[in-house]
Amino acid sequence: MSAVFIISAPSGSGKTRLVQELLSSDPKLLFSISYTTRAPRGQERQGTSYQFISREEFIARKDRDEFLEWAEVFGNFYGTHESVWLEAQREGRDLLLDIDVQGAQQLKVKIPDAVTIFVLAPSREILEQRLRARSEDSEQVIARRLSAAAEEIRNYHRYDYVVVNDQVTEAVSTLQSILRAERVRRQRMEDRIRPILATFGESL
Repeated sequence: MSAVFIISAPSGSGKTRLVQELLSSDPKLLFSISYTTRAPRGQERQGTSYQFISREEFIARKDRDEFLEWAEVFGNFYGTHESVWLEAQREGRDLLLDIDVQGAQQLKVKIPDAVTIFVLAPSREILEQRLRARSEDSEQVIARRLSAAAEEIRNYHRYDYVVVNDQVTEAVSTLQSILRAERVRRQRMEDRIRPILATFGESL
């Protein structure tokens, strides 16, 4: 049974690095590449960073109910296409999603067993330092991201787990432990448990 892991975090929390570390260490994970209407940034590539599509195409897909979740962030649409969940189940892999608070809440409605993880920077000051270190955004955008972060953080209690990204190695280790524990929950193990019980026949 495929599990679904959702990781959310304010911009600048180091979530992308953590996700990359998880994917490189765990071949059973299938990463969900989100669809977006925004333009590529820096080294981003089509089909690797995002599926870049027009606003018109996104709206058409949304109207056909193709997205497990979608949100409008800073004037751009982002969404998770239903095909990635079907692909994970077909391949017997677990799905890892990097989506925001709005998307996480929507997806939990459609996949209630999804495991949600919120990543926090150790403080507002460190979050701002990380945003500035990226050298991608103007002062206006940084201020907007910090304001959005404050709003997102208020939703931490909606998540199953909260990981403070102080040291990358420690945060990755914590995330790996969460994945291992969730994978052996009884309901996820039913397909393996039932054949074992069957070997005991009528003695149960």
